[in-house]
Amino acid sequence: MIEVFEYRLTVKGQDIDDLEHAGNFHYVRWMQEAAIAHSTALGWSPEKYIEMGAGWVVRSHKITYLRPAFEGDQIIVRTWVSNIKPVTSLRRYQVFNEQGETLAEAETDWAFINYSKQKPTRIPAEVIASFPVVE
Repeated sequence: MIEVFEYRLTVKGQDIDDLEHAGNFHYVRWMQEAAIAHSTALGWSPEKYIEMGAGWVVRSHKITYLRPAFEGDQIIVRTWVSNIKPVTSLRRYQVFNEQGETLAEAETDWAFINYSKQKPTRIPAEVIASFPVVE
């Protein structure tokens, strides 16, 4: 089971803002991509959630930016699940550059919802069992 997942990417030209570094909202996109890649690696792809009729939606993001990222930088987004409750889960992230410098630290509060009803629902036991919790 993959406890701490590493998602790697390269900062692209379209990620750069007027201040000539990666715009803040791209970090949020990278976090979501990392979360989806981690879930998929554990056997829970977006398609599998659709088949189930339920899956994760974001309730909130909290992010602290520490250093900028620039075009061409190799980035590593480390992510892990830090808790799972009956209908929510907290996922944490650390974003690093290739020199090992921390660029950002973040967390996302995810809710598990029934897609057709658009309402929170209990996280199935088989989903919970697939995600190791790292405190």
